[in-house]
Amino acid sequence: MSETATGWTDPREQIEYTVLMANGRRAPRTFADRAEAQAWARPEEGEQVVSYNAVCDCEM
Repeated sequence: MSETATGWTDPREQIEYTVLMANGRRAPRTFADRAEAQAWARPEEGEQVVSYNAVCDCEM
């Protein structure tokens, strides 16, 4: 992520990882990175890891 001396972080680079559960809802938590989300997800039950941009809350 881009940080300057002022501590500012570009919000376009703030990506959130979560799991889309089989029922179509997002997991009730977020993860530090994709690997952590993949370890938590159960793909055999239809769950998948998704990432979202914090600015627009749109799928990446």
